Amino acid sequence: MTMDTANIKLPVYLDYHASTPVDPRVLEVMLPWFTEKFGNPHSSSHSFGREAAEAVEKARGQVADLIGADPREIIFTSGATESNNLAIKGAANFERHHRNKRRRIVTLVSEHKCVLESVRDVEREGFETVFLPVDQDGRVSMADLDRVVDDETLLVSIMAANNEIGVLQPLEEIGALTRERGVLFHTDAAQAVGKIPIDVEGANIDLLSISGHKLYGPKGVGVLFMRRRPRARIEPLFSGGGQERTIRSGTLAPPLVVGIGEACAIAGQELEEERGRLTALRHRFLERFNARVGGAVLNGSLENRLPGNISLRIEGVDALALIDLAPDLAFSTGSACTSDVVEPSHVLRAIGLEDGQAGSSIRLGLGRFTTADEVDFAVDHLAEAVGQSRRQAGAA
Repeated sequence: MTMDTANIKLPVYLDYHASTPVDPRVLEVMLPWFTEKFGNPHSSSHSFGREAAEAVEKARGQVADLIGADPREIIFTSGATESNNLAIKGAANFERHHRNKRRRIVTLVSEHKCVLESVRDVEREGFETVFLPVDQDGRVSMADLDRVVDDETLLVSIMAANNEIGVLQPLEEIGALTRERGVLFHTDAAQAVGKIPIDVEGANIDLLSISGHKLYGPKGVGVLFMRRRPRARIEPLFSGGGQERTIRSGTLAPPLVVGIGEACAIAGQELEEERGRLTALRHRFLERFNARVGGAVLNGSLENRLPGNISLRIEGVDALALIDLAPDLAFSTGSACTSDVVEPSHVLRAIGLEDGQAGSSIRLGLGRFTTADEVDFAVDHLAEAVGQSRRQAGAA
């Protein structure tokens, strides 16, 4: 029987990996910077500019505290896509222009598209590139990594947590290997920062990317962590006034910077409690859904996983049709939409799924504002949709 939805706002949002709502506490801190606090943080000749500059530096410290960095290592960008491009292309450009000794860049086939495309771009510039496979759990083989990382290698770029299947990579093991061999280690941590503990010192991370809208901050702002000692050397991607330590020119937007700073501060304070709550909600969903629906299999490792990630392949259903049959739930498929063309996810292919299995996969993302009632509603609504989809398929 369908549960009472009187206390549930429909549709129920279960796509927290795509984007998170701005936390009201973050919005409250941001709002004055859209109105009376309008100074340019790079104009230090008057109080308006100095006030904005102080707010930017406070935010820089808040971000640094969350990942165990020095505030001077925090570079503000427009988001993780820019940060990933800046890390990979910037490192390659510096090497080519100043040393030209290390010409190999290593990544995984399951990385975010902006990392894969950035690596392909530097490949066209003459760098050797290695795209390592992942196992059926979605994790890198350290033996494979050990085999290809040598004194010819400039950079290893491996994401902290996968944006589709939520699988966590062994950052500390990777960092130990790269540091021992003098290789830069970059990680796209857009999905991980604020969800699991990240320590750039403990994991020997040299370059790390963050996105504001993945951790309850605003869209349009991100961070590149760039290590000072030992120094990670990169070149800027575009020219300008030399802001952000000459690495990323352009006038910063104080409302957005203040927002990502506050979002990081809140995440640091509440991370462990939120992590436990989301893990419990994920367990609740899987236990109840599996009791209602047969033929559902989790994609990727359960043990090494973001607490709020549920990537499921459901036998006998088409994921796109399932979305149409469950209009009161906001979730995504296991396929990628590029230029209006739907194709099987490269991540699901990477863990060994056939196209049909990928096409029957969905991604649910639980987050800070997800409630137990919403989880129960999602189980009920999705189970009914699966049943309807299977009946329709059987009648076809």
